[in-house]
Amino acid sequence: MNITPLKNSVNNIFSQDTSTSKKLQQVCDYLKQEIPYYDWVGFYFKNGDKDELKLAEFAGEPTDHVIIPFGKGICGQVAVSNENYVVPDVTAQDNYISCGWKVKSEIVIPIFVNNENIGQIDIDSHTIDPFSKEDELLLEFVCEKVSEQYSKNTTA
Repeated sequence: MNITPLKNSVNNIFSQDTSTSKKLQQVCDYLKQEIPYYDWVGFYFKNGDKDELKLAEFAGEPTDHVIIPFGKGICGQVAVSNENYVVPDVTAQDNYISCGWKVKSEIVIPIFVNNENIGQIDIDSHTIDPFSKEDELLLEFVCEKVSEQYSKNTTA
């Protein structure tokens, strides 16, 4: 996968004069549309002072997982570890929260502002083991753009 045009498009989304929330929704819609194995794309952010994540913008089927406690599931683990987490096959994970029978793999990348983990981007795929290093690099880039956005303007 050539991630350069994807990064350019993400840059264009973040350069628009619109709200943070609209930009995040556009990113979700764009990634889901452009990458065939991105079946669900969403952002989770720390829910105030609570040790939990709250679902923000997403593209894909609605999920019951609107609130995720730190440490629970892949997203909750990333909130604690502060590290990327690539799951080639969700059935091999003990601490996995099922988002539906179609989900076969997941990748979660944290978002940092001033060295604090404020949230993450979460991608679910209906394909086993589709994620490459390019996916990780692309999503790290997306998270950097989100971080810049939140550093500039924390009002979503």
